Amino acid sequence: MTIKISQNFDSGAIEVVSAASAGAIDLKLRKDSHADIHQWFHFRLQGARGQHCTMRFLNAGQATYPAGYEGYQAVASYDSENWFRVPTTFDGQVMTISHTPELDSVYYAYFEPYSWERHLRLLGEVAEHPLVRVSDLGSTVDGRDMNLVTIGDPQAEKKIWIIARQHPGESMAEWFVEGLIDSLLDDANPIARKLLQRAVFHIVPNMNPDGSIRGNLRTNAAGANLNREWMTPSLASSPEVLCVKNKIHETGVDMFFDIHGDEALPYNFVAGNEMLENFTPAQAAHQKAFIERYKQASPDFQDKFGYAASKYKSDMLTLASKYIGHHFQCLALTLEMPFKENADLPDPSVGWNGARSAALGAAMLQPILLSLD
Repeated sequence: MTIKISQNFDSGAIEVVSAASAGAIDLKLRKDSHADIHQWFHFRLQGARGQHCTMRFLNAGQATYPAGYEGYQAVASYDSENWFRVPTTFDGQVMTISHTPELDSVYYAYFEPYSWERHLRLLGEVAEHPLVRVSDLGSTVDGRDMNLVTIGDPQAEKKIWIIARQHPGESMAEWFVEGLIDSLLDDANPIARKLLQRAVFHIVPNMNPDGSIRGNLRTNAAGANLNREWMTPSLASSPEVLCVKNKIHETGVDMFFDIHGDEALPYNFVAGNEMLENFTPAQAAHQKAFIERYKQASPDFQDKFGYAASKYKSDMLTLASKYIGHHFQCLALTLEMPFKENADLPDPSVGWNGARSAALGAAMLQPILLSLD
């Protein structure tokens, strides 16, 4: 069997320069479909069973976040279900994956993908629960459905909003949401049962379906970075944000969480709203208390490493959590997970992955409950 590399599938993204032999495969990171951003990759390699493969990403040094490849190990899978880390090096210009496949077909990706098929299956499964409604909010640029999962009584005292995957390549965000939803619908979970006595959860598992399927890192089908669209979203460039923003204004919000992934930092952390001009002492105390409670709920979460408060000073109100925190004067946080590994609790075989993201999502229920008042 000759060497073949393909990427024409859900979230596939790569450019092949040459693949004459397993030991000399040259690739390039492919740009987002409508933006000058390249970082995400996901491709299938066939015909190299038992051969030592050397795959060089020639333009990694010119990636949008080259620091993301420092100390990074790519993920691989034979069945697109079970993913593991493979030896990867980066010299500042070229990133190289070195791996000997055990089977004729193997997939490689920047992070464990969360497929559109799994997204639709999640919606279908939760819709059968008596406490859940799955509703349509509108359509994406490409015409895909924007769905909202509502869990609990819509008239409940507290409204909790959670959105994920504004940046589509940050697939750990939807794994996080899946874990949170599973835990929230677990009848044997006393934290979930107590929460649903007082709160309703409005959850958007995937804010950017088009970008997810197209294999984009940060943008939608119009080339828009959705997390810079919250002040003036439009039907033409960011209908995804427009429909969700309108729904939030309709329902109100008492806590808001925007789930993301960070390319460079090997930690789980949140970015708060302390840079907002109208950030009150009460909000500061609420934010601090939530962070402390999350640290107690999960050793995978920390607050020693993260973003400086000045990181988004100039464009802060275009970001989801800053916009919501400013307009609703509520707890509003951006949660970041690593593409690499959680340096506090490393697992070299899988690194940070989908299952660990889901566990962190489940753990968030405890600090939410303790922060309701």
